[in-house]
Amino acid sequence: MIDNLSWVAAYPEILLAVMACVIALVDLTVKTPLRGATHFLTLLTLAVVALLLGVAASNGHTIMGFGGMIVSDPMGNWLKCFAAIALMVTLVYGRGYAAQREMLRGGEMFSMSLLALLGMFVMISGHNFLVIYLGLELLTLSSYALVALRRDNIAATEAAMKYFVLGALASGFLLYGLSMVYGATGSLDLAQVLAAIAGGEATLKGSPQVLTLGLVFVVAGLAFKLGVAPFHMWVPDVYHGAPTSITLLIGGAPKLAAFAIVIRLLVEGMAPLAIDWQQMLGVLAVVSLLVGNLAAIAQTNLKRMLAFSTIAQMGFLLLGLLAGVSGGGDGTNMANAYSSAMFYVITYVLTTLGTFGVIMLLSRQGFESDNIDDLAGLNQRSPLYAGVMAICMFSLAGIPPLVGFYAKLSVLQALLAVPTAFNIGLAVFAVLMSLIGAFYYLRLIKVMYFDAPTQSAPIEAGLEVRSVLSLNGALVLVLGIVPGGLMALCAQSVAALFA
Repeated sequence: MIDNLSWVAAYPEILLAVMACVIALVDLTVKTPLRGATHFLTLLTLAVVALLLGVAASNGHTIMGFGGMIVSDPMGNWLKCFAAIALMVTLVYGRGYAAQREMLRGGEMFSMSLLALLGMFVMISGHNFLVIYLGLELLTLSSYALVALRRDNIAATEAAMKYFVLGALASGFLLYGLSMVYGATGSLDLAQVLAAIAGGEATLKGSPQVLTLGLVFVVAGLAFKLGVAPFHMWVPDVYHGAPTSITLLIGGAPKLAAFAIVIRLLVEGMAPLAIDWQQMLGVLAVVSLLVGNLAAIAQTNLKRMLAFSTIAQMGFLLLGLLAGVSGGGDGTNMANAYSSAMFYVITYVLTTLGTFGVIMLLSRQGFESDNIDDLAGLNQRSPLYAGVMAICMFSLAGIPPLVGFYAKLSVLQALLAVPTAFNIGLAVFAVLMSLIGAFYYLRLIKVMYFDAPTQSAPIEAGLEVRSVLSLNGALVLVLGIVPGGLMALCAQSVAALFA
């Protein structure tokens, strides 16, 4: 570990902050409806940032900066790299959609997206309660503005208000919980918090009961950010009401940041309390799998169905997180479980990008392709788009040989590595819920391939969009057949946490 290289540890965040301001100023001179110069400069910035982060992650160094308040480690750098790539893909898919709905009038979508990504970076790199909370607020405030970007749309404005109110409530939960943990341990630094908790009552500054109560509020706040039941109220409404390009933006890359702060706070900061937060995560996982899968069956709106699908998928992610402390928290089992969870969240984001990319391509000016019936006969209109959507649905359902199958399998293997009655029960329940979930995913396949088309308008898409979408679908398939490379990358990144 290398200390006191503050600027080296924070250079991706600094570069992103500077370029967000530069792009906002440059956009003042751009007059074209598609904001070509702004779009290109944003994608170039994201590509450079992703490349630099990939190089830093490959080096395997862990660097602390600003007095230990931020950390640059392989896990964080890879998550930031994938978040930057996910935002690049989101902007490629969403540019035409946003232009048709006059969401690019001032170029705010690009600068606000970069600020949201900056918030994710700060969340992922934070090694201090205040830094993590600062990044979280930067992400959420940018997200509220992006959801309300289509100012003349009542549904988008309503979704933004719901998101704002519930998001403020969840931020209050998290902040209150962190303040109680600070009161009990006397520190905001994750390493010092860990040492204080590990030392027992002799090293605590406050009551153990205050510490446990603070943990409950912290887990509740994290559960909201992950969108798991029963803290899922915002997910269906925001997914449905927000413009589809913004739905993808808040449903894709931020999941990587949410995973990171769960690891930072619960594993790096409060691992000695694992027996407490493991039980809470177990309850959240069971409720999320149940609510998400059963509610998704009843949906006719495609975006709401995918919202409930997200709740169920995040329930599966929680299984990987809680598996790390099963059976006494063996070091090898912890690394396997957290690397499986990391693999799961990365592949989930990849599949989500392809799914919403197809939905945006099918939308046109004055028409939102957000009902399941709007996909009817898609194979007859465009075999390519139907094929990509089918690959993504099969992957989300966990059907081999797609990457979603291997992601679910790796989580279940980690859960059963310590075959306690609790873990076996969770694994059986998760498999049963996956079988139920397969119904609504396969229903979309049936609609696309066996129903008569209800739309006859041509599907218009530029070469860059078609190319990225094809690559997106191919990755979902290839990573399922040869997942070893990405799985090894996740394992090496997580292993560095316990080195």
